[in-house]
Amino acid sequence: MIGIITEKDVPIPVRDGLKLCANVSRPDKKGKFPVVMAFTAFAKDVLWSPHSVGWGFADEPYSPTITGTAVFEAEDPAFWVRHEYVLIIVDPRGFNRSPGKMGKAEIDGPVGEVGVLSQGLWARDMYDAIEWAGTQEWSNGCVGLSGVSILAFSQWRAAALKPPHLKAFIPWEGMTDFYRDVMFRGGIPETEWGKLISDQRTPIEPAWPPPAKEDPPVPDEKIEDDFLAEITTPVLICATWSNHGNHSRGAFRAFRKISSRQKWLYTHGRQEWAEFYNTEAQATRKLFFDHFLKGTDNRILKTPKVRLETRENAEQYTVRYEEDFPVPGTKYEKLYLDAADNGLNFQNDKRTSKATYESSSGKAIFDHKFEHDTELTGYMSLRLWASPEEAQDMDLFVTLRKLDSAGKEVFFDSWMLPKKYPVALGWLRLSCRELDDTRSTMWEPYPKRVLGPGKKVNRGDIVPCEIPILPSGTLFRRGEILRLVVSGIFGGGEISGGHYGFNASVNKGTHAIYTGGKYDSYLLIPVVSRL
Repeated sequence: MIGIITEKDVPIPVRDGLKLCANVSRPDKKGKFPVVMAFTAFAKDVLWSPHSVGWGFADEPYSPTITGTAVFEAEDPAFWVRHEYVLIIVDPRGFNRSPGKMGKAEIDGPVGEVGVLSQGLWARDMYDAIEWAGTQEWSNGCVGLSGVSILAFSQWRAAALKPPHLKAFIPWEGMTDFYRDVMFRGGIPETEWGKLISDQRTPIEPAWPPPAKEDPPVPDEKIEDDFLAEITTPVLICATWSNHGNHSRGAFRAFRKISSRQKWLYTHGRQEWAEFYNTEAQATRKLFFDHFLKGTDNRILKTPKVRLETRENAEQYTVRYEEDFPVPGTKYEKLYLDAADNGLNFQNDKRTSKATYESSSGKAIFDHKFEHDTELTGYMSLRLWASPEEAQDMDLFVTLRKLDSAGKEVFFDSWMLPKKYPVALGWLRLSCRELDDTRSTMWEPYPKRVLGPGKKVNRGDIVPCEIPILPSGTLFRRGEILRLVVSGIFGGGEISGGHYGFNASVNKGTHAIYTGGKYDSYLLIPVVSRL
């Protein structure tokens, strides 16, 4: 077996004279090897194993491939180095062992997510580190990026700069817009997630001082679709049905918007980190890098573009391959809400009806029982005629659930809510209902803004709105039920834990939903097949 040489606190020079601090693991043999690199905001020296869990809980079923040598959310050197790769984990400027000023936007998350994404404040240093790695004596000149979460979404802006030695990259569950994906979903502020991330910060202990005249990268403001369109490097993107609060929206959007001709999408509906380290996922990433970084295997070129995982419950799922996402041939159908019988029906009732609930604790429920086995895979959206009867605004939380033929809920998996996750989630603050027509589709409404005062309504006004529901892939058997829950509280009050909180609500008093007649409230569903 090939031995591993690990060098800690390796200096990587960047263009202003600052030296980033990195750990380099490489094969204990002579030769030139491809490089896999990641930048981490959680410290290159924080190892992760079943006995050292970065988030303070250990309910995730770790893969047997975890060896105790992997840095949090990064590739495992025990796997990659023994397959003759060099693995480099870098502390960004101003983090952990790297000196310098940490780049953050004026309004930002604890680890600088807005600066990383919309301002590209890590990208220049990542470019320089990639080029350094591509020219070392142990390098074959081919560099790839890989990692989870911030180790993933930091890759977008770096790839958009087109470093010559960057040959491929793997953003594994990475958001593309911190506000839209996490902190202001549909305009509703999230109040607890940032606190959890803040608790994970590692104290800064630079390995050496910064240069006398540090010149850190300056903001390069771009919206998500613009920097994604600039990317042409081959890419393998992982997107999940089970992380609707962080990375699902952005990862799926990236696959659609990125300009790379050679791009693949790996979908799954299970726990984030367990899936990253499992055997199939590692083998898929190796297949991708073996071709683009080693040039030794062409099988990825014969692999259809989309690995599609369709769930039946938390344990059962099937995998097939498709050529695109959304799945070609998807039939979008409308299930009209009927407040008179709490139903979801293929025909809009001519009669007008009204459902009300107390915004601080109540919910409106609408059910559809399937007459045939039906697969719903892709984006959904909800059109509502809604009224905040005692206020000028309202927060709308949408939860889609699956019930079996006996009416018992069927749960799915997630690291946030293990074995307790619903089918899909959606959010909208009514004042953020105005859509960006240039970016919206029938199945993915795109709010023009998620920050700012928006467009409020008069008390009692009835207005239409379009609520985006994040992608999912679910099989419903004959007699099983799709349940739509609309509420003024997250998950209709049925989701506890999960590390999310929405404690800055504008809700007050009673909410009303109007259906039937001119109030054509409906749920748009993506029917891939009726089996």
